[in-house]
Amino acid sequence: MDATMADAPIPLTEAFLDTLRGKLGDRVDASATTRAVYSTDASNYRIVPGAVLMPRSKEDVITAVGIAREHRVPVTVRGGGTSCAGNAVGPGLVIDFSRSMNRVLSVDPVTSTAVVEPGTVLSNLQKEALPHGLRFGPDPSTATRCTIGGMIGNNACGPHGLSYGRTADNVVSMTWLTGSGEVITAGSGPEALHAVPGLDAFVTERLAVLRTEFGRFGRQISGYSLEHLLPENGRNLAAALTGTEGSCGVLLEATVRLVPQAPAPALAVLGYADMATAADDVPHLLPFRPLALEGLDAQLVDVVRRAHGDAAVPTLPEGGGWLIAEVGGATSAEAVEAARTLVAAAHASDGVVLPAGPEATRLWQIRADGAGLAGRTADGKQAWPGWEDSAVPPERLGDYLRGLQALMAEKGLSGLAYGHFGDGCVHARIDFPLDAGGAPMRDFLERAAALAAEHGGSLSGEHGDGRARSELLPTMYGPEALRAMEAFKALLDPADVMNPGVVVRPAPLDADLRRPGARRLRASDGFAFAHDGGDVTDALHRCVGVGKCRADLRGQGGFMCPSYTATRDEKDSTRGRARALQEMLNGGFVSEGWSSPEVHEALDLCLSCKACANDCPTGIDMATFKSEALHQTYKGRRRPLSHYTLGRLPQWLRLLAPVAPLVNLAGRVPVLRRTMMTLMGADSRRSLPPLPARPFRWSGARKAAVARADGPKVLLWVDSFSDALAPDIPRDAVEVLTAAGCDVEIAAPGACCGLTLISTGQLTAARAKLRATVDLLLPHVRAGRTVIGIEPSCTATLRSDLVELLPDEPGAAELAGAVRTVAEFLTSIDWTPPKAAEHLLVQPHCHHYAVMGYEADRSLLRAMGCDVEISAGCCGLAGNFGMEKGHYEVSGKIAQDGILDRATAAPDRRILADGYSCRTQVQDLAGLESRHLVQVIAEALRGDRRG
Repeated sequence: MDATMADAPIPLTEAFLDTLRGKLGDRVDASATTRAVYSTDASNYRIVPGAVLMPRSKEDVITAVGIAREHRVPVTVRGGGTSCAGNAVGPGLVIDFSRSMNRVLSVDPVTSTAVVEPGTVLSNLQKEALPHGLRFGPDPSTATRCTIGGMIGNNACGPHGLSYGRTADNVVSMTWLTGSGEVITAGSGPEALHAVPGLDAFVTERLAVLRTEFGRFGRQISGYSLEHLLPENGRNLAAALTGTEGSCGVLLEATVRLVPQAPAPALAVLGYADMATAADDVPHLLPFRPLALEGLDAQLVDVVRRAHGDAAVPTLPEGGGWLIAEVGGATSAEAVEAARTLVAAAHASDGVVLPAGPEATRLWQIRADGAGLAGRTADGKQAWPGWEDSAVPPERLGDYLRGLQALMAEKGLSGLAYGHFGDGCVHARIDFPLDAGGAPMRDFLERAAALAAEHGGSLSGEHGDGRARSELLPTMYGPEALRAMEAFKALLDPADVMNPGVVVRPAPLDADLRRPGARRLRASDGFAFAHDGGDVTDALHRCVGVGKCRADLRGQGGFMCPSYTATRDEKDSTRGRARALQEMLNGGFVSEGWSSPEVHEALDLCLSCKACANDCPTGIDMATFKSEALHQTYKGRRRPLSHYTLGRLPQWLRLLAPVAPLVNLAGRVPVLRRTMMTLMGADSRRSLPPLPARPFRWSGARKAAVARADGPKVLLWVDSFSDALAPDIPRDAVEVLTAAGCDVEIAAPGACCGLTLISTGQLTAARAKLRATVDLLLPHVRAGRTVIGIEPSCTATLRSDLVELLPDEPGAAELAGAVRTVAEFLTSIDWTPPKAAEHLLVQPHCHHYAVMGYEADRSLLRAMGCDVEISAGCCGLAGNFGMEKGHYEVSGKIAQDGILDRATAAPDRRILADGYSCRTQVQDLAGLESRHLVQVIAEALRGDRRG
C-alpha cells in the first residue's frame, strides 16, 4: 500500500459528524489542527483521523461508539499516545481518554485495590497509592504520561514486571463496552465467561490450542492472551481482554490490584564486554529474585554524556553493556548488602552498588529515557521503532541478541539495545532508511520475527503488535490459533468497528508509514539545523512521540512543557507541535508549508522556553522551529504588530530613554496605559514596566571599571534589558566581579544578542545584530577576556543561537565558547563568596536551565550559606510571549501553578530571579519583589564590610 493513502482518511459523512456533535457538542473536534496532532502516536505510522472525541463520562463513550457503529465508522481508543507500534492511530473516530476521564476514583488499602478511569496517568495512581504504602506493580518507562487504559490495552509491564507481573496479572475487573454496544463486567471466576454470549463454548471447543499455543512464557504478549480463559487459569476474562489493543471494545473503568512499596531498594550495576554477554548472565542472577533486572547499552549513556556532560551520569562500572539489578531490603543497609552479594556472585567484569539516592535516580532516568536516547544510533543516524519490543525466554536471550546483531550487520543496519533483560524483553531502535520507503524495514522485520520464533519468543514483550507486527503473527502462531483470535474478536466486535487492521485481519506493516511521505526540506536562510546536517525534515523527526512533554516534571526539577501543563491540550505539547509540523512536510491537508494555519495554531502557545531541548531525550528544540516558522512565513511580508514593538524592544528602549519620566507617568494612568499596551499589540491587562531615570550606559560606570593586571580578565556585557530597564544590576555586577579580584572591562554599547528578533522570527535582522556583536566582543575574547552575561536569556542566545544563525562565521563559535554566566565564572576561580544566611525561593530562567544549566548557581548559593528552594518550571512570561494579546490567561496560569503558588506557601523566602521577564511576571501578577543573583551577592558583600 502506498504511504500517501494516509492522506485520504475514511471520509466521515456530515450526517455522522452532525449526529455526533448534536449529542456531544464541543467534546467532538474535527478541526484540521487536531486531526494533524492525532495522526500518529509514538510509532512509525501516520493515519489522519476524521474526528477526535474527548469524552467526559462513560455515557459519552457509549453514545459515541453507538453512533460510530450505526455509521460504520472505525473507532480507535487512545490514552497517552505513547504506543510504539501504531496501536493508537486509526481512521474514523479517535477517542482520547486522557483529557477528562483521568481520575483515580478510589484507593482501598484494605483490599489493596484502586478504581480508575481509563485516562488515569500511571504516576498519578502511584501518587494516590503512596500514602498507603502501595503502588501499581507494572511501571513502563513512560509512567509519567502513559495511562492505565493504554497499559491495559497493550498489556504493559516495565522494569518491575519481573517482580509484580504484567498488567494482565494486576487487573481485578473492568467495566467494558463491546463493539456491539453491550456494557459488561469483565472479571474472573466460574461465571466470568457468561458475560460474553458464546465465550464459554468458544473455550470448550478450543482447549487444546489455548493450552499449547498461548502463554508459553511470561512475555508472550503478541496476539491475544487467550490462555487466561482456561479453567485452570481461573476463567479470567479481564486478563484475556488485557492486551487486545482496543480491537475488542473499550475500557470504561478498571479495578486494579496494588502491591506493597519496596522500602529501600539499592542498585547493583554490573559491567560486561557487550550486551549479549550481559544477557548470558541473566539466568544466573534470577535466583537472587531482583525486583528489576534491566539491560543498558553503554552507547546510550554516551549520548547523555555528550548532551549534558559527565555530571549527568552516575558512577558506572567499566564495560560495553550493563545489567542494572534493583534489590530490595527492609532497610537501606540491608538492600545495599543484598546488592553487594549479587555483584559478588555475578559473572561481570566489574560492578558497583548504588544505594537509593541521587545517583540511582539519575541512572533510572537514563534507562527511562531509552526510547528517546536510542532515536539516534551511535553514529548519529535516525533510528526507529518497529522491532523495538521483541522477547524470548531469558535463558535464550544471549544467543538471540547475537543473532539479532548478526542480522543487523547483514542488512547494514544498527541499533542500541536496552530493556527488561530479566524477562527476556529487548528494546531497540534501528536505523531503517524509512526516508526511502518501507521495503528494508519489511525485509528486516520478517527475518527478525523468524529469529524470535526460533528462540521460542514473541514479536512483542509489552508494547503490543499494532500496525508494526500484527501482519507477522503467523510467524509465531499456527492457523488454528489465528482463527481462534479472529473468533474471539467476532464475539466482542462482530462488525469490526474497533481498531480494524490490528491483530486480526492486519494491515500491511509497511502501509501508512509517516517518514517516507515527508518531503525533504533543507535549511535555507534561517537556522542552520547543524545537529541534523542542515536537514529540517530530519530535525523535525527527532520527535518520535515518547510524550515526555505531556508529563508534569516540575516535581522532579523539569521545566517542559509549560503550555501543555496549563491547557492539557495535545496541540500545546512539544509532541503535538512536532506532529503539526510533520504534517506540513507530508502536505496532505496541512498544505501551505510554514504558513499553514494549522502550524501557527499549534505553535501559538509555545513559550519558546527551550525546555524541550534539555528535558526531551530526543533533544528537539521547539523554540527554534517556532522562530523558523515565523521567519519563513513573514519574511518580505507585513508582520503582526507585536513583532514591530516587542520584537524590536531594544531599539524602542533606546528611543524612549530621554523621555522616561513621561512614559512612566503615562503608565500610571490606566486609560493611557491600556491604550499604549493595545498600540503595542500587548494585552491591555499588563503593566507598563517602569523606565529608570538613567540607563546604565549613561552612568559613567564603564569608565569606572577596575583594571587589575593580576586578576582574571573579564568583559562584562551589559545587555539591552539590564542597561535600559534594570541598571542597578550591572552596577552590582561590577562590584561583585571587582570584589572577586577580576580585571573588569565593560563592553562598549551596541552589543546585542537579537533575542527579541529571534523569538519573533526576524532572523535576517537578528543575524545582522549578531554579526555586529561578534565584531564588538571577539577582539576582547582574543585578548584573553571571558565574556560575562547578566541576563540569562541573552547569555543563552550567545551560547546557542549565535552559532546556529552564523554557522559560517569563524568567530561565532569562538565567542560562544567564551561566554559565561556570573555563577559559572565565579565558581571557576579561586574566590570565597561572602556569607548570606538568606532563605531564597529561586526561579531559574528557562533558557538558563535549558542551555547553561543551573548547577553553578546552586553551588555558589550553597557556598554562601543560603537556604535555597528551586521553583522548577517556567514563570509564564517568557519574554514577549506573556505580554502578547491572546496569551495572558495561559501565562498567568503557568505562573500561578508554579512560582506564585510556591511564593504563597513560603512567604519568608525572598525571590531570586535572574531573568528580567521572571522578575516582571511576579511583580505584575502578584506585586512581589525579586532580585538578581549579583544583587544578593552585592548585598552580602556590603554586609561584610559593615560588619
